[in-house]
Amino acid sequence: MTATADISLDGPGGLRRPATARSRIRSLLGYGAMLLIAVLFLYPLFWMITSSFKPGATILNNPLSFNPFHATLHNWRDMFAHVPIVRALFNTAVVVVFKGAVLLVFAPLAGYGFAKFAFPFKGFLFGFVLLTLMLPTLVLIIPLLLEMSQLGWINTFQALILPGAIDAFSVFWMRQTISQIPDELLDAARIDGAGPLRAFRSVVVPILRPALAALAVLSLFNIYNDLVWPIVAINDQQHQTLAVLLAGLSSNVSGSQAGASSADLWGQLMAACTFATIPTVLLFVLLQRHFIRGLLAGSSR
Repeated sequence: MTATADISLDGPGGLRRPATARSRIRSLLGYGAMLLIAVLFLYPLFWMITSSFKPGATILNNPLSFNPFHATLHNWRDMFAHVPIVRALFNTAVVVVFKGAVLLVFAPLAGYGFAKFAFPFKGFLFGFVLLTLMLPTLVLIIPLLLEMSQLGWINTFQALILPGAIDAFSVFWMRQTISQIPDELLDAARIDGAGPLRAFRSVVVPILRPALAALAVLSLFNIYNDLVWPIVAINDQQHQTLAVLLAGLSSNVSGSQAGASSADLWGQLMAACTFATIPTVLLFVLLQRHFIRGLLAGSSR
């Protein structure tokens, strides 16, 4: 009784104030921690962008400083003049568009087949698909390179687009997402006279859009940043992608001697890295809503 009286004398407002103060302190600490983490993650990006506008000698002698009044476009002019980055961006865009299109068409169809159809050895085949997730990429390099050589596809866009266009993770993700769609919806479509492909297009795809958008963002970033396979399949400048071009610039910087040429190469590398980052940032900004919805789709069911 005494404890109850003490609580009632303090009043509802008195009980809420300490709780509100504690929650505000926790919120401030949480936001402060997130701000610190964001600064730690964004500072390398900030350093790269600002370094692209600094003289090459400043990048080498005083890398952490940045004076806006000494900013220059010299690195960008040299980069566009001596580095075929526009051609590399075009090649990367071709690979991203066509390889992404192949993935977004055939991975959902494969997932649809595994999720909603019964056929012989279905479990074995799906297990075999999952088994390929355990294989390191380097194990497949030599067989794929020999296959491309036999087909005459070395130094072609076919070699950059077709191998690995449909990966096991995408099929698995689509299968798991489509399996959560009620069978009654597909049965209703069949009663209305829709075939399997019509039911897929009219029923499955509209429900699958958030997951497809998330898959598109993840896959397009992976294709955009892929280095191992393009550097093996392509050895001419005409089909070079951005990742291969940046790797070549980085190796030139590491192999050069200190001096004016090294400073110029550092400036060109920072400008090229900044230029290559712009499309990825724009892509994420445009698709971030669909990306977040796709990642949260599974937890909301």
